Parts: sequence; structure tokens; C-alpha cells
Amino acid sequence: MKSIVILISGRGSNMEAIVRAGIPGARIAAVISNRPGAGGLEFARTHGIATAVVDHKSHPDRASFDEALAVCIDAHAPDLVVLAGFMRVLTDAFVRRYEGRLLNIHPSLLPSFPGLHTHRRALETGVKVHGASVHFVTAELDDGPIVIQAAVPVLAGDDEDALAARVLAQEHRIYPQAVRWFVEDRLELGGGRVSLRDAPAQAGEALLVPAPETAGRV
Repeated sequence: MKSIVILISGRGSNMEAIVRAGIPGARIAAVISNRPGAGGLEFARTHGIATAVVDHKSHPDRASFDEALAVCIDAHAPDLVVLAGFMRVLTDAFVRRYEGRLLNIHPSLLPSFPGLHTHRRALETGVKVHGASVHFVTAELDDGPIVIQAAVPVLAGDDEDALAARVLAQEHRIYPQAVRWFVEDRLELGGGRVSLRDAPAQAGEALLVPAPETAGRV
């Protein structure tokens, strides 16, 4: 049984997806937030999961906050720490402390669009495909080895909200899958890349957006 601590800042919809997945061999030991009013805390409590708040506003700097957060996390002795909408940039010392067992999800097809406002930037640059990435966290922001990605087409008439909703639906699919693979000891880290042991065969089909027209169309 692997113990998991999930960090949130808001409603924690990806945390909910992981909890609802009921991953065999996984125990959600705690949900921790840096915001006392985070909506996801109530969901965790109603599912019998321990909760805690480490308010970043109560600490003078990032280093002291991260140290207090680490103490709270380590009380649960987790095998894996999951960032699920945790809106804090972590210090290098914190990242090193959990190296190889710290996962994050980012709403873009990394390495494209690291940082904030990914859906707006995708629309502004005119990309035809957008998506989400689960990756191991490293000192560089949104730059760690990628575990799994999901792609969605950018449709004509999309605005930020419509595109974000379509990406979020895929986040709720791929994050529980990434956690499941970690719990099953199927993720192998090496050379800045992640490989999946016993990976299923891929169809190898291309995603073309917009779809090409059939021959003979006038």
C-alpha cells in the first residue's frame, strides 16, 4: 500500500478525480491546502481523508512556508506527493526533498506554454492542438520529465472557458492514471525522461486538426 498526500489551493477537482478513482494499492493519507477556505478540503473530509492547512500568509517567505509544509507532509510519511491545483512556486530545497515522488499536472502540452494563462496563450498563438501534461516536478517551473499527456483539438469559436473545460475533462482522466502507474511501480525515471514498464501498444494514428478534406471535394 502506497501512501499519498495531495496538495491543493482551491476546489481540487483533480484531487477529487484521484480520490474517486479508488486506485488499488493507494491510500490518500491527507489533503493539505495553503488556503483555509479551499473548497476541496470539505470534499476530503466527507470522504474520511485527513486535512490540514498550512497558510502561506502566516509565513514571512517561501523558504519558511515550504519548511512548514514539508513538516506537515512528512507527518504522513507519503510515498508520493501530488500537486493538484496547488498555486505556489516551490523552492529548490522542497523539490529536492521529494525528488522522484512529486507529481504535478499542467494545462498545456509541455514544453509549450509553461506558467500561467495557458488556454489564453494557446488561443492567441493559433495552435490547433492543446492539452494537459502530468510530470515529475523539478527545480525548473513546469519542466520535469513527462509521464502522460492528453491532447484536444482547438475548435473554431473556442474561448478560454470552452477550451479550459475540454482540457480539464482530460486532466481528470490522465492524473489518476499517472498516480496508478506510480503506485504500480511502472514509472522509470532516467535521463530526464519517463518510460512506462509494460506499456500498452499504441495505435500510432495521427491527430489532424482541422481534419483534412476527403479527396474529390470541390
